Amino acid sequence: MTVLRRSVLLAALATLALAAGSAAAKDPKQLVIGTSAGPYADQIKLGIKPILEKQGYQVKLVEFNDYVQPNIALAEGSLDANVFQHIIYLNKFAAEHKLALSPLVTIPTAPIAIYSKKHKALSEVRDGTTVALPNDPTNQARALVLLDQLGWIKLKAGADPLRASERDVAQNLKKVRLLPLEAAQLPRSLQDADYSFVNGNYALASGLKLNEALMTEKISPNYVNLVAVRTADKDKQFARDIEAAYKSKEFLAVTNKHFRDYAKTDYQLALEKAQ
Repeated sequence: MTVLRRSVLLAALATLALAAGSAAAKDPKQLVIGTSAGPYADQIKLGIKPILEKQGYQVKLVEFNDYVQPNIALAEGSLDANVFQHIIYLNKFAAEHKLALSPLVTIPTAPIAIYSKKHKALSEVRDGTTVALPNDPTNQARALVLLDQLGWIKLKAGADPLRASERDVAQNLKKVRLLPLEAAQLPRSLQDADYSFVNGNYALASGLKLNEALMTEKISPNYVNLVAVRTADKDKQFARDIEAAYKSKEFLAVTNKHFRDYAKTDYQLALEKAQ
């Protein structure tokens, strides 16, 4: 066999291997779901994965430690769905990065809350008190709104509560020092900061308990977490099956057993009312 024929044959075999690998990757019964480490991964492990596996799916879970990679991986096709964000973050991220991603179904959500290892009450705030809060725009806005409600700061009149930033702070009434940090680092900040706003998933993943919070957000529909998929996949069978799993009585039972302090979804509340 000549070198040229051997090269052509090897190229053909490589192409066939790639095609076979691509076909295998697109097996509709193999699902790869991305999530943040902690409670939303646990919801899938304890509730969603068993339901889907009964339907013949093979479910692989990939856990991320940031809020950027899960959407990139989903858009690129490494994931079939991801579970970690709310609609405000999804819409903003998708628009900024020109990604065709869509919400599929909302999920029980752990609220953002204020924690402290140095103080037993919010009334202990003093001039110079350090307050750590998320540095991503949507979650920082949530924290600033809560600080405004507490009377520690005053936001500018007309400030958008969904997009408020440090630039919208009109008055620092308690003269607190704001320390914006990546959301995943906020539990660690409790060693140094007086108070820290911690997203529910990272709080639980770090060993904090929701009922230990000094103040808890009353979750707006804008901040209920969700399952996201590629827009082109939204009506595919696997997406419908994921949605049905979250809306099932079986998952409601898992929520009541393992995630009691979470804000339940509208469909879960309707299920309970119908029982």
